[in-house]
Amino acid sequence: MLIKLAYRLSRFYWFLIRPVTLGTRIMLVKDDKIVLVKHSYQDAWYLPGGGVKRGETLEQSIRREAAEECGATLNQIQFLGIYTNFVEFKSDHIALFLSRDFTLTNLHDREIEEVATFSLHQLPGKLSPGSRQKIRAFINENLDNTGMW
Repeated sequence: MLIKLAYRLSRFYWFLIRPVTLGTRIMLVKDDKIVLVKHSYQDAWYLPGGGVKRGETLEQSIRREAAEECGATLNQIQFLGIYTNFVEFKSDHIALFLSRDFTLTNLHDREIEEVATFSLHQLPGKLSPGSRQKIRAFINENLDNTGMW
């Protein structure tokens, strides 16, 4: 309940100051399946990821976020692109990565309600629009390395 309240207060804060933010997301893909997470404060499924902290590189951020959100230890990663999103009153920039070489424990922090693996060809109905768009472009091998999230 407190996490949902904090999320709603964050949205109000973003409305007031209109920040520029930087985050990372990752496609964890193995055997034609992808790992997705459901946050405790949102209804949709998302690619794992989150905000970059001060003094942290993009690579450090995605490795930390993958571990926190779904217990993933990333071996090799590949940078796919950087995208922009103007939803929720922010100028949000998202660096997207891919890993096909990872181990998964499904241990996660309290921010995550559920971690699940889905077939790339049977994605959940309640998938965030940005995640759905990037996954479909990846499947169709037409993922640009810049653009809108």
